[in-house]
Amino acid sequence: MAIHLGANQYGKAENRVVRIYRDTPRHEIRDLNVSTALRGRFDAAHTTGEQGDVLPTDTQKNTAFAFAKEKGIGAIEEYALTLGERFLAASPAAEGARIEVEEYAWERIEVDGQGHDHSFVRSGGGVRNTIVNVERGQAYVVSGISDLVVLKSTGSEFHGFLKDEYTTLPETDDRILATSLVARWRYEHTDVEWDKAYDRIKALLLEQFAKIHSLALQQTLYGMGSAVLEAHPEVAEIRFSAPNKHHFLVDLSPFGVENPGEVFVAADRPYGLIEATVTRDDASDPGSAWHATPGFC
Repeated sequence: MAIHLGANQYGKAENRVVRIYRDTPRHEIRDLNVSTALRGRFDAAHTTGEQGDVLPTDTQKNTAFAFAKEKGIGAIEEYALTLGERFLAASPAAEGARIEVEEYAWERIEVDGQGHDHSFVRSGGGVRNTIVNVERGQAYVVSGISDLVVLKSTGSEFHGFLKDEYTTLPETDDRILATSLVARWRYEHTDVEWDKAYDRIKALLLEQFAKIHSLALQQTLYGMGSAVLEAHPEVAEIRFSAPNKHHFLVDLSPFGVENPGEVFVAADRPYGLIEATVTRDDASDPGSAWHATPGFC
């Protein structure tokens, strides 16, 4: 029986890199979760235990922290690209580097009507992230947002669906639509103003969620994705993963109380999980852009 080593990679996961800028009395904070991995010609490390080609995961960790100081942290995409290029330069056996960065946003605590110089509170509004795959001579960038919790209290319907003998779900022309959205978009190239693009895409996703009269969460996602592609030619495709956060009307009639669509129970499970990709007909080949990207169809 023949046996061989299949796909593999190794790295250091979830380095919590916090960079405080103290250049002036008014400090700035960048709070990241950084995961790095290398893939390539590492067969000997697995089959014989020979580590001569292995750049230790501890070195990857140290580089992530050192670059936060030496290179600084601007857009997380640029930071990830810089790390990926460094790892390929330092590891001749590596054929690809994968850098995943999540950024947790902070806002200044308001004191006497002004944002405090060095006191912050974690903000909501989703977690910005990027996954960068760097190969020799090529880089792929997928950016996005997760944990973007949105809800509309009307303007959503669901009816006309297929039914069989096990269907009990009633049709409705007025329901709460809510989700904790994960959206990731693949850029066509790296000549991008990363921060501006992220801000505009996030704003557009929220605007479309609010504006679209939804006949299904699928329709809403397609409309949101189409709007992004129409406004951003630098984006090749966008992928969504959207758990349907169900809200069920509470029956208050046993207490002699009417409930005309005002009191609901928020059910955390089970939930419908809707996933979709919206892409340009002329989108470039994704290559390894989506390598090891979790949570998508």
